Amino acid sequence: MARKRGRMTRTGWFVLVLSIHWILLLQCCCVASWMYLGVASLAGSVHDDTCSEVPGLVREQLEVCKDNPESLLCISEGARRGILECQSQFRFERWNCSTEKNYTVFGPLLRKGTKETAFVYAVLSAGVVHSVTQACSVGNLTDCSCDMSRYGEADVEGWKWGGCSDNVNYGLWFSETFVDAPESATQTGRNIRSLMNLHNNAVGRKTVEKLMSRQCRCHGVSGSCAVKTCWRGLPAFKDIGQYLKNCYERSVRLAGRSKRRLRRKEKARRREPITNEELVHLSRSPNYCRNNPKRGILGTTGRRCNRTANGAESCDLLCCGRGYNTQVVRHVERCRCKFHWCCYVECKTCETLVDIHTCK
Repeated sequence: MARKRGRMTRTGWFVLVLSIHWILLLQCCCVASWMYLGVASLAGSVHDDTCSEVPGLVREQLEVCKDNPESLLCISEGARRGILECQSQFRFERWNCSTEKNYTVFGPLLRKGTKETAFVYAVLSAGVVHSVTQACSVGNLTDCSCDMSRYGEADVEGWKWGGCSDNVNYGLWFSETFVDAPESATQTGRNIRSLMNLHNNAVGRKTVEKLMSRQCRCHGVSGSCAVKTCWRGLPAFKDIGQYLKNCYERSVRLAGRSKRRLRRKEKARRREPITNEELVHLSRSPNYCRNNPKRGILGTTGRRCNRTANGAESCDLLCCGRGYNTQVVRHVERCRCKFHWCCYVECKTCETLVDIHTCK
């Protein structure tokens, strides 16, 4: 009898495995984020049911999605632009904006309010503004169109507003409504981390608006510029990424005790208000040198570096003083091609030896 009691029945094992499965699924959904849309495939038609299938969306985000299902593609594209731009800006850094193949996208890294977290929130918020605004101008969203509010107005410099300006105001409103929703949905508006996230989201949005440019086209006989029509256009997203990277370099560390407003940790500047052009963070960044899965850090082992550079991509900095391995790679390609009449191309084979340096 004692032996029978000590064994677990098949039903018991099934219940245990099922319970563990649901616990892991719930944990996954709890840390899931709308940022997952940036790495998810939304190929095919998007309908109302698609919104409920995206993990991590809060009630306000689900309402936005169901009221305007086609906006989900814009959000996905905006998040994708933000992630790719993050990886481009940090491609030579110790932290290279790496993502994980799960619903958390950036893994445990975003749990800490570091400078890197601040940049991620800002660039993805800007990505949604950029994508939605662009979709308005080309007619992909039913709730908006291009901005015609100043159409026909003349300027003293001899040009007038015309064409179809990018409707950045709608993009700003949409991004704020959707991207900021998780911070207010959890009713943690007076939590310093939520205030940090909201501020960095706003910096990303304001950057898009700040970098909007006036674009003009001349009209006249024989190419003369008798009339010049101008409109407002979106900046290239790489310009937004570069601007935010500069903000990242000057990010302001916050005093962690305040729950109602953001204050600088530096006592000498504590009364100086934080502007909407400054990213903010709470915690110091780790050095990202060694692999630490619990913190979402991959380390720099195996990363390619530049032996002759002096910047962040140099082997001295990127390899954290551990040294580097050198591998000689031979490239074989066709070269010195000539066209002979008629009709064939003759090429020679060229070999080049390239030194590849990777961190130990």
